Amino acid sequence: MSSSSSQDQALLSADLSVRYADREPVLRGLQIDIRRGEILGLVGQSGSGKSTLAMAILGLLDKKSARAEGAIQFQDSDLLQLSEREMRRLRGRAVSLVLQSPLSSLNPALKIRTQLTEAWRAHASGTSADCATAVGAALESVSLPADEEFQRKYPSQMSVGQAQRVLIAMAVLHRPGLLIADEATSALDVITQSEILELFRELNSSTKMAILYISHDLASVAGICHRIAILHQGTIVESGITEQVFSEPRHEYTRRLMAALPRVQPLNRQSDTRSKAAARSAGSASAPSSKLK
Repeated sequence: MSSSSSQDQALLSADLSVRYADREPVLRGLQIDIRRGEILGLVGQSGSGKSTLAMAILGLLDKKSARAEGAIQFQDSDLLQLSEREMRRLRGRAVSLVLQSPLSSLNPALKIRTQLTEAWRAHASGTSADCATAVGAALESVSLPADEEFQRKYPSQMSVGQAQRVLIAMAVLHRPGLLIADEATSALDVITQSEILELFRELNSSTKMAILYISHDLASVAGICHRIAILHQGTIVESGITEQVFSEPRHEYTRRLMAALPRVQPLNRQSDTRSKAAARSAGSASAPSSKLK
């Protein structure tokens, strides 16, 4: 998978350090850039700072307990220097977030239509008809029904996969330049995960929306990301085109990650092994009886 020439220009560039209270820094001079229209995979083990980076971009770090230093340049602004009011204008419009658990992210007491309508009105003005058109288009863009019956549903009346698609529809309602998917497929079964990954790929292709795909699942990263960045001990230790990083990892930590990928033995080989073992066992059992003859 290769990036197009339009992706050469950085949409977001960060040089960032973050620490919580008096603890050791979670991010240490992390440097990362996300190009326009690309899918960038951010990979690292639990506790490496992946979600901290996402929260810093969105201005959602608890400023009472977290201290961020450096800069996050996005659309000619340093996000670390913006006020909360200015960040609210960006969140959901220019930068959106999709989290791991859709049923926790959606309000269980509100119908889907109500939640999508509130998300639209947060950054747009217009008639009820304008809103209904935008909501219907967002649902259709994630392959969900846009009819009255579906929009009247509550989150608990949908499958986890449908709920995740609703969350994505909400995130892309205003066609943001950057979508952050933070472990967005890790709570899904394998089939639904594959469908959501394909949805991300289609949205990226059709809208040229950049996606920061945060995951510890190397297989999904390999499947959809143009580039990959490896986060270890609070800093990016390796980055590059996905195929190159997977085939020729340079950093020791990256090599350890690649070595940890599961190797599944084909079923026919397992069967052959069992057959050979059974044959040896049968041969051993028959040996004494031949001596009795």
